[in-house]
Amino acid sequence: MSKIKITKGKFQGIQACANEHGVIAAAAMDQRGSLKKSIGKAMGRDASNADLTDFKVAVTQILTPHATAILMDPEYGLPAIEARAKGTGVLLAYEKTGYDATVKGRLPDLLPEWSVYRLAEAGADAIKILLYYNPFDSAEINTVKHAFLERIGAECEAIDKPFFLEPLAYDDAMDEKGLEFAKVKPKYVEAYMKEFSKERYGVDVLKVEVPVNMKYVSGTSSFGGGEAAYTRDEAKALFRAASDAATKPFIYLSAGVTDDVFRETIQLAGESGANFSGVLCGRATWQDGVAIYGKEGRGALEAWLLDRGVKNIEALNEVLHKAAKPWYDIYGGLSNIEVI
Repeated sequence: MSKIKITKGKFQGIQACANEHGVIAAAAMDQRGSLKKSIGKAMGRDASNADLTDFKVAVTQILTPHATAILMDPEYGLPAIEARAKGTGVLLAYEKTGYDATVKGRLPDLLPEWSVYRLAEAGADAIKILLYYNPFDSAEINTVKHAFLERIGAECEAIDKPFFLEPLAYDDAMDEKGLEFAKVKPKYVEAYMKEFSKERYGVDVLKVEVPVNMKYVSGTSSFGGGEAAYTRDEAKALFRAASDAATKPFIYLSAGVTDDVFRETIQLAGESGANFSGVLCGRATWQDGVAIYGKEGRGALEAWLLDRGVKNIEALNEVLHKAAKPWYDIYGGLSNIEVI
């Protein structure tokens, strides 16, 4: 394999988000509107922006000693990144939360008052973009999305910051949590992992969904009963196929499942031989703390995080230690990378 050239800023940014073994064990806290609503529901009133920031600060302060990096939004989360543990990498979200449901295609949009330059000034080691993506959608829609990513990639290249892309598969004709979509999801994930590995987008790390819905994997603890979409062995083959489609480092997102389901998912990924380099785990670690914060306040949340939250993240880290591979393995190892 010929040497891979990576610019100094991108290399240092990825390394800042990884541990000494090159594995990314990051926590995600960039949820905005949905988290604010959940906090408000638990409080029995509308949550304020200050409530949302306060929650983020508490989670960041207590969990980052056990994480390699924290993903945060610049709208409500900047005070939280100041509370992170020393040596914790920072990923900042650049996209607006959600999408305009009145326009076909779930088109992306950026936070208008931010740029990669400004996010870097705010402390970002890396830039994250979420993109809803159906590889089999019309060319008219996907061309808009491809051009959007090309612009982000060029902006990150200009500032020499790593670009983490989070594609989320969807199909407007199906329920994304249902059996029908579970059966087709593997080919959607495999297709976008192949597409966004292309150099034209400038993506440095893919933050991807697992290619299966664990609720429909028979022979697992996560199986919900009823009709299965795949057996355990079939699921492992699908993990491998999606992994083989990527030529960029990739990590898995938790997608709002519970901590025990996510751990089993990562164990299965490890058994499959998938070449993944870690996780960006959000709600699976801290979601049960939302109701506690809403009903009992920050002190109770902090007590819960110090107990259950830390146990969740440490249990996941144990799985990662056995299953994840260094981000640079896909390039033939550190010795095969020339930093320029």
